[in-house]
Amino acid sequence: MSEPMIELCGVGLRYDRRPVFSGIDLKVERGDFMAITGPNGGGKTSLLRLLLKLMPPTSGRVVYRDADGREVRRLPIGYLPQKNMVDARFPITVREVIASGLLPVKGDASGKRRLVDDTIALMGLEDRAQAAIGELSGGQLQRTLLGRALISGPELLVLDEPLSYIDKRFEHRLYDIIGSIARSATIVLVSHEMSAIAGMANRHIIVDHSLHECGAAHHYVPSECDE
Repeated sequence: MSEPMIELCGVGLRYDRRPVFSGIDLKVERGDFMAITGPNGGGKTSLLRLLLKLMPPTSGRVVYRDADGREVRRLPIGYLPQKNMVDARFPITVREVIASGLLPVKGDASGKRRLVDDTIALMGLEDRAQAAIGELSGGQLQRTLLGRALISGPELLVLDEPLSYIDKRFEHRLYDIIGSIARSATIVLVSHEMSAIAGMANRHIIVDHSLHECGAAHHYVPSECDE
């Protein structure tokens, strides 16, 4: 059995007295590739924000655990937000955005520069490295944000609509990149439709103001949710 990395324990969420979720339990286990889908307005983005602790639940708890099962405040997470959450007017270059994913990572300056260069190349952005993000196409900005999410080699990678704006030529490279990462990291991917990437997942969660798991069997792990 895998150990849980994130646990939602009896979580409820309300916006302006409007219920979004009520009493949901969910475990993200180490090594999972979890694909989350559902109708627009069903709560996919809210569920992601709860998992990332970007918002507190109205009720219940969101628990993070380290590899030894101990409760911790933070986890090494790489996050690809939706493109529309980024202000393209902000005066920052592709290189600076990708390098910002290394801020919590220790290491020498030359090693970090090489890692930034390698990530820029992986994303196919060598000729746009010094461009301001406001000068990028939608696909180039998406690749920049993906590079920032990947560069630190996080234990958990959270991808919100990763194929948005991505052209078909890079889409196939993205499948290879995500497939490689899935061998060593836990992945949570949100998509409004089941794409080829979601097809790599071992778990599928449908979100429509409640959670329904379909597909591969989910192993039960006792936790604080049961207390």
